Amino acid sequence: MTQLITEDLVILDQNLGDSPADVIRALATKVATAGRATELESLFADAFAREQKTATGIPGGIAIPHCKSASVLTPSLAMARLGNPVDFGAKDGPADLIFFIAAPEGADQEHLKLLSKLARSLIKKDFTAALRAAATPADIVGLVGEAIADKPAAHAATPAAGATAAAAVSEGVSEGSTASAAPKRLVAVTACPTGIAHTYMAADSLVAAAKEAGVDLQVETQGSSGATPLPAAVIAAADAVIFAVDVDVRNKDRFAGKPVIQSPVKRGIDEPDVMIREALAAAENPNARRVAASSGSSESDADAEGSESIGAKLKRALLTGVSYMIPFVAAGGLLIALGFLLGGFEITKFADKMVLENNFGNLPSEYPAQALGPLGAYLGAVLFKIGGLSMGFLVPALAGYIAYAIADRPGIAPGFTAGAVAGFMGAGFLGGIVGGLLAGYTAHAIGRLNAPRWLRGLMPVAIIPLIASIVASGLMFLILGGPIKALTVALNDWLSGLTGASAIVLGIILGLMMAFDLGGPVNKVAYAFAVAGLGAASVTNQAPWQIMAAVMAAGMVPPLAMALATTLDKKHFSAAEHENGKAAWLLGASFISEGAIPFAAADPLRVIPASMVGAATTGAIVMAAGVTSKAPHGGIFVFFAIDPFLMFLLAVAVGTIISAFAVVALKRYVGKKPAHMTAAESVNA
Repeated sequence: MTQLITEDLVILDQNLGDSPADVIRALATKVATAGRATELESLFADAFAREQKTATGIPGGIAIPHCKSASVLTPSLAMARLGNPVDFGAKDGPADLIFFIAAPEGADQEHLKLLSKLARSLIKKDFTAALRAAATPADIVGLVGEAIADKPAAHAATPAAGATAAAAVSEGVSEGSTASAAPKRLVAVTACPTGIAHTYMAADSLVAAAKEAGVDLQVETQGSSGATPLPAAVIAAADAVIFAVDVDVRNKDRFAGKPVIQSPVKRGIDEPDVMIREALAAAENPNARRVAASSGSSESDADAEGSESIGAKLKRALLTGVSYMIPFVAAGGLLIALGFLLGGFEITKFADKMVLENNFGNLPSEYPAQALGPLGAYLGAVLFKIGGLSMGFLVPALAGYIAYAIADRPGIAPGFTAGAVAGFMGAGFLGGIVGGLLAGYTAHAIGRLNAPRWLRGLMPVAIIPLIASIVASGLMFLILGGPIKALTVALNDWLSGLTGASAIVLGIILGLMMAFDLGGPVNKVAYAFAVAGLGAASVTNQAPWQIMAAVMAAGMVPPLAMALATTLDKKHFSAAEHENGKAAWLLGASFISEGAIPFAAADPLRVIPASMVGAATTGAIVMAAGVTSKAPHGGIFVFFAIDPFLMFLLAVAVGTIISAFAVVALKRYVGKKPAHMTAAESVNA
């Protein structure tokens, strides 16, 4: 098996910068330089995106940034002992011991188990003390090797029949408890998005806290290295359940009816004793929240966390629907664009007849004059039709996955149905949003009912979808569909009539949104607005295509501007930023706004405003010139779907130049160069 950590992956007592992004980049550079990853930028982007979801700092001055990335060739572990501790979000302050875990997307189970074992060792004070006392990288490699070679520390409990160490991390404390003969019994599930580090550290922390409290706790870790479910008898005997998770709990119905405490997985590491006390209190409280039958998502019981507002829940549901909808639209939009390229813009009049009546042996004789001959017309008709059918899922997919985000699997069917009704009635994506919310909240409410045991099996597959479909789709048909359709028609008419100053203002707003958070919620709202309108676009109604072009062009500006700025200015950017700038040319050209994130993370107060100015200018030019894009993604590589393409390029170039000169000016004349930059340069050079 390939060694996880080597001496060239260790950095001791150096200053890697003042932010998590600086440290993660330095360690990702180590991994890439060692030939363990194909590309630095994608590895850094994946790791930093994971860090932004949940901070990876844990008590004791430790941080474990980690990710799975397609760029990783070999499961790797890079370690830094910082001379200048950096705040990774732990409650007790900055971290000086940083372990960066980089795993391939298809990492084998043995490597994942070793990485998980290391993460669990980091909560042991003697191990971290040895790391801080190590004199050389070789010492660090030796200590890590010993940690992952040792067997997991056995806790006092004997696992229940059928449970294994992989299934329940250190299965409770039933035999070692100093409490009375009948201690309280708890079960827990821990899970994080990558399932490598936090999953297992939270499990061990909860077990240790339970042992100290004299409580019998058994934990199921749902991680990347596999999971064996807790035995049904253990769950049945539990007084309460703890969910320390950032993702959905698998097969959540097993815990139906149990009092539940639910929090993010990191809280299981930071406050395990508090979670144990809360679970014990819930076990004694007849009015405590309980795991709902027929519900499989953390969203279903999200209010158990007590920390998420209604607005945050609504935003999460909407963004979930958009994220699942986009692949349908992206593929459909590109296929339609290819259909126009091969078959001409009048292929819409011929497509249905061609795909039904013609084939390779019977090519059409009647086709648009702009088509690339009979074969081009036939292939164009096929591609156009496939794309149109894919686009037909826009509203149902949006509604279905909004409902899924609220009520999990029982919400999917009523959500898709309500979305189909919205499409049938002409209510568009606004109707899809309303239908998805209705279906989701209806399914969620029904799922919380305390159904008789004999009926619970039918609830998720029959009862909930039936009633939620009737309620949501019925309301769409009988009450809401008409008014929403009228609003949709008015909105489309308004967009179609935008000319002159009005169109320019819309382009400015969309450009500002695209550059504001570079792939974050505001950026996604603007992009979703553009994508959702594509379904209503046509040769006679090109406003949605213009909006799509404005959004795509504006989204290309920030990374291209950073690439240009690093080319023009060799003094005010670090060596690492100059390397990022080279990659940003391709990322920007491909319409990947996230290519500017490394620059924004290091210097947000100068990079983001500069990016917004250029992106707003680009959006205004595109709308003023009436540039259209029939493709929802791809940047310059979907040139065939952009018209006029030269004006599109001009708009992008103008915005790029404005943002590049703005960020250079701000770095030169506003504030001073970050003090950590010189040190970061020496590490990353």
